[in-house]
Amino acid sequence: MTAPHGEGAGGPTPTLRPRAVLIGPPGSGKSTVARALSLALGVHGRDTDNDVEQRAGKPIREIFVDEGEPHFRELELDAVLTALREHDGVLALGGGAVLDPRAEQGLVEYREAGGLVVFLDVSLAHAAPRVGFNTARPLLLGNPRAQWQALMEARRPIYERVANLRVVTDGLRPGDVAERIREEIA
Repeated sequence: MTAPHGEGAGGPTPTLRPRAVLIGPPGSGKSTVARALSLALGVHGRDTDNDVEQRAGKPIREIFVDEGEPHFRELELDAVLTALREHDGVLALGGGAVLDPRAEQGLVEYREAGGLVVFLDVSLAHAAPRVGFNTARPLLLGNPRAQWQALMEARRPIYERVANLRVVTDGLRPGDVAERIREEIA
């Protein structure tokens, strides 16, 4: 799915890169579905959370503790914008990546140029067993269920605004979700 973005003021802009970009809350299956979809399409998968951890040389929870959330969000923004430019496979974004207006704008431009942004939606009842609501997710500390609900209240409008496909993952296996997305790409 490589198509030109079109002509800009400085001439042709880069070609459309990722085959699909997956967004959604913790527990929606972004990373797992990205792996399954990548295999189904015969392309590479990429997860911006992994990009951030590689760049920082430590897990995300340690970035939050050592440098704070603002530093993490800057690393995340860089990872998202870089991957949108360079990655030609399936891209999974961290759940909060859409919160930065620059990331949101990058996703909107990608979508408007013909890209597929998939909002993997999930209910709290189905997200809870997947996430486990453990301390590995720094934004879910304290009362994890209440935190998850608050995150979704803040993020849902952005997920819906940015995406051009919504797939509810409740009760579905990752391969089934990947197949629905693959059909949309075809």
